[in-house]
Amino acid sequence: MERERVQLERDEKKLEMEIKKAAKEGNQDVLKMLAKQLVQLRKQKARTYAASSKIHSVGTHAKVMQSNAKMAEVMGNTAKTMGEMNKVINPAGMSKTLQEFSKASAQMDMTDEMISDTLDDILTESGDEEEEDQIVNQVLDEIGIDLSGKLANAPSAVRGKVGESRLPNVPTEDDILEKLSRLRSD
Repeated sequence: MERERVQLERDEKKLEMEIKKAAKEGNQDVLKMLAKQLVQLRKQKARTYAASSKIHSVGTHAKVMQSNAKMAEVMGNTAKTMGEMNKVINPAGMSKTLQEFSKASAQMDMTDEMISDTLDDILTESGDEEEEDQIVNQVLDEIGIDLSGKLANAPSAVRGKVGESRLPNVPTEDDILEKLSRLRSD
């Protein structure tokens, strides 16, 4: 098609030159005949473009049809494979297996937690609390605080009834004034 189009373009240029030559010579009969040939040549050239686009369109349609056929073949194979998998896989069995896995996983988590707790208990029961108390007492002794002596003299919390405004063994204002006067007299 391309070669034919190139040949038609060459022929068109030759005809145009002959038309110019005939026009210069003033030969009207030859001029009309050459003009008619030029019109026919241009129509044929346009037809080659139309035929080329149709051929290109047919080629494109053929490629689309080929890809559709290939896709249909692949979809058929996929459907066949899925059907075979459905025969092999038992949904109820898969569900049961997943439930068993979940149970086993939960048991394993509980066992791991129990082992961790037991190890923590074993590691802390080896006299660590007594050693911790000794270290605290040593530090307090170094800074001059006698914890046991001060704790014995420290007031303890009194538990009373809810809403009771006065705590037992709390001196009143009169008791405080009396003790103050005794201290002054001594």
